Amino acid sequence: MGLREVSAILWRERHLLELLLFKLDEEQLVLAAGRTRWLPRATREVEMVLDEIRQTELERAVEVSRLAIDFGLPAGASLRQLAESSPPPWQGMLVEHRQAFLSLTDEITALVQTNRELLIRGQRAVRDVLASIGDGKVEVGVDYGGRPAAPAAAGRPFLIDETL
Repeated sequence: MGLREVSAILWRERHLLELLLFKLDEEQLVLAAGRTRWLPRATREVEMVLDEIRQTELERAVEVSRLAIDFGLPAGASLRQLAESSPPPWQGMLVEHRQAFLSLTDEITALVQTNRELLIRGQRAVRDVLASIGDGKVEVGVDYGGRPAAPAAAGRPFLIDETL
């Protein structure tokens, strides 16, 4: 593979990062609206995009390492090093990809932090409501990775079971 193919992989990865940003925005809207019914689906979609990103990152790492060796760079060369060793116009394109990755990563990190804070606030609100209904010994857990923690209600069935 050459620079054209590596650039195509980088474009694909950029599109996936933008899709991840969109999915995190969706998740945030669901959280902010209190529409927890859709939270598992939104989180599952985030995880699906993350899986695609991991696969694309692996493909990129392999191809960038091959290209780096062709340029006389170490196999684990960074995108910056590859850009510095590339001829124009590839040098500019690789620098542009790198800047886009840095920007998208910053946006994604900020959204993830906000979403975690919203999840924690929601978890506290649910815990407070359940505690006011019961004897105050209710635990509610939230796992951001899409796997809800099992609720415990001090030896009693969970609230839903009591209402049925």
